[in-house]
Amino acid sequence: MATIGELARQHTALSKEQISHLINLSSEWGMLADLCFSDLMMHVPREDGTWIVISQVRAATGQTLYIDDRVGMTARPGDVPLIAKAFDTSTIVEDEIFFEGVADDCRMMAIPVVHQGDVIAVMSREWSRRTGRQLGELERHYLDLFNTFASMIVRGDFPFPGRVADSSVAPRVGDGAIVLDGKARVRYASPNATSALHRVGISTNVVGQTLAELGVTDSSVRQAFERKEPVVEEFEQSTEVTLLTRCLPLVVTTDGDSEVTGALMLVRDVSELRRRDRLILSKDATIREIHHRVKNNLQTISSLLRLQARRLQSAEAKAAVTESVRRIRTIALVHEALSREPGDDVAFIEIVRPLLRLVEESLQSPDRPMRFEVMGDGGRLPATVVTPLSVVLTELLQNAVDHGYTEGDGGGSVVVRLGCTDTELTVAVIDDGRGIAPDFSLDDATGLGLSIVRTLVTTELAGSIEMRPARSEDLEAVGLTVVEGNTGTVIELRVPMEGE
Repeated sequence: MATIGELARQHTALSKEQISHLINLSSEWGMLADLCFSDLMMHVPREDGTWIVISQVRAATGQTLYIDDRVGMTARPGDVPLIAKAFDTSTIVEDEIFFEGVADDCRMMAIPVVHQGDVIAVMSREWSRRTGRQLGELERHYLDLFNTFASMIVRGDFPFPGRVADSSVAPRVGDGAIVLDGKARVRYASPNATSALHRVGISTNVVGQTLAELGVTDSSVRQAFERKEPVVEEFEQSTEVTLLTRCLPLVVTTDGDSEVTGALMLVRDVSELRRRDRLILSKDATIREIHHRVKNNLQTISSLLRLQARRLQSAEAKAAVTESVRRIRTIALVHEALSREPGDDVAFIEIVRPLLRLVEESLQSPDRPMRFEVMGDGGRLPATVVTPLSVVLTELLQNAVDHGYTEGDGGGSVVVRLGCTDTELTVAVIDDGRGIAPDFSLDDATGLGLSIVRTLVTTELAGSIEMRPARSEDLEAVGLTVVEGNTGTVIELRVPMEGE
């Protein structure tokens, strides 16, 4: 569906500032509809004289006349005279309208939307008097507030510029509304607002008193009156009650001077939400502590295995234990990173860098100097992917060194290249070693390391793996050059990321 800005640019000659004003007004759409218990439409004139609806909202507090979505459609012919009259006269007009299929008495209020002295659109309020809400104290106060905001729209005082984000996190009218007069005294409090005040221990009649006199934090009210713009604030009224408030000043501008005549403060009790937030933070801290302890335990196991390796006489047994130590330390690296990160995701590059240092320490020797480098960024990955992927990468690096270079041949370079899209993660290990045999097949490999790689990639990661001789363009892409007598090797993993 096209946005307000797109529809306005396609069908009108409104300026960027004027379109921005309409977008700001639409951000207050829900509040205005709830205050008047009615449908609201935004109409803008086309150059051919017709009118198009660029925004629509239904009230959460009342019945709707429109089952269908009219955004992008031409205004109904019977509504055009009233809309055009409000646009031409710059005044609010109201009259009966005919609504096909509705036998009830329907009415429309057309409100010109003014920006810097120019009428740029018409906002219509449309409702049925027979099926509408019966007027009580709440309804009268809400309608008075809507009429006040409507007058501010005509004067160009509403919406307030630059405060669009406030309405996206603010309470709604149904959460609780407190009406204040020009001296910040309570003129009316809705039942839900009264209930919120009761939860903080205020059971007296609040009408005629300021929030400060009632013992309620009133900094949002004071700032709204002083700055003449909406203020959103969340505060702990007591140890168990947290309130979220948004205070909108009611402004009258005369000859360039604006005066605050009152305010509407929307209030929501968010105590339960914040209690859950604190619980989530506590659980997150507990999970990170668990990762930290797992890392410590793995390091202890690694140390015990190294002690055991020193007592072994068989070279083959020592090599096997050393490889196991390296795999355990790889998994410990993942848990160490997860112990520092909130949530269950971790930046893969933060695993790869220490992993390369770990491999370099264990495989480096004076007779076989190796250089390891990482290129690219694998994005943030869940622990369920990072752990097996890290083990796979360790095995591939060890395989690249063990089978690509021999002691005393001068060593070489191994580059890990990472790539990530919304649907796939790619990991390539490229070396300038002696390469693999032309008839080599990964499926036929019997070594433990490649068997682990094949199993983890195809089973746990549901990915694919390819191993082939490097081409000159593969080496050049990562800054390597062909060494005489060597062909190099490319091992590439592809892991699907759907649903991550």
